[in-house]
Amino acid sequence: MTTYLITGASDGIGLQASRQIAEQGGHVVMVGRNPDKTAAAVELVRKAAPDARVDSLLCDFASQASVRRLADQALAEQPRLDVLVNNAGTAYAQRTVTDDGIEATFAVNHLGGFLLTELLKDRLVASAPARIVFTSSIGHHRGSMDLDDPGFEHGGYQIMRAYGRSKLANILYARYLARELDGRGVTSNALHPGSVATGIWSRAPWFAQPVLAVAKRLAMVSPEEGGRTITYLATSPEVEGRTGGYYAKNRLTQPSDLALDDQLGDRLYAESRRLVGLT
Repeated sequence: MTTYLITGASDGIGLQASRQIAEQGGHVVMVGRNPDKTAAAVELVRKAAPDARVDSLLCDFASQASVRRLADQALAEQPRLDVLVNNAGTAYAQRTVTDDGIEATFAVNHLGGFLLTELLKDRLVASAPARIVFTSSIGHHRGSMDLDDPGFEHGGYQIMRAYGRSKLANILYARYLARELDGRGVTSNALHPGSVATGIWSRAPWFAQPVLAVAKRLAMVSPEEGGRTITYLATSPEVEGRTGGYYAKNRLTQPSDLALDDQLGDRLYAESRRLVGLT
């Protein structure tokens, strides 16, 4: 049975992708932050797919210690890992710093998944053919990458600038892994799930909330539809062996020029290792 580890699985597109994959017969390990919310999500997926195996783990991706505990548990409990979906994400209206001293949007959206992937990489290679999937966003087109100040410590923080930077980092890292793992049976791809009506923008400024409420009703897709691109990259035979891509609506799509800068990806990889203590 194929084992899928899906982060950010207690709500939104992560929950819907977990349900969709479980309905296909996969063994789904759902990772959430809140124990009660995660337990409720697991119960929902089990009811939707009563014959599937559904487990759960807890992790706060703002904490590197929590990510390390998650990796240790996953390695101890899962003898093989076929698909890792890095989907956990958030956005902060005001610049917030984690206990590790990292700007929180960059910490949760990039460094948490980065550290988890690095710690699970050998298990993925041993389980090959395997897949790594990153939930990025079309918002990466607005992202910049200043590796001397990745967390806007010296000014210029705005919610969309921080979000765009973290989503750009997702694609750069996905492409780095595609190069690193080429020929080792592990693919790495990123995706834009669409503009999805989820709670990720709950921390947006108060003055933006009415606009977001209208957009959710009129312009955004449902979490179920958004989750389908995750499910596609995680399960579809159409993308078997394809790596280093960025997908939207289940189609290979051109990302931004910065996202295609492999030298920048190499520098981001080195800086990310330093920031999570893997030097």
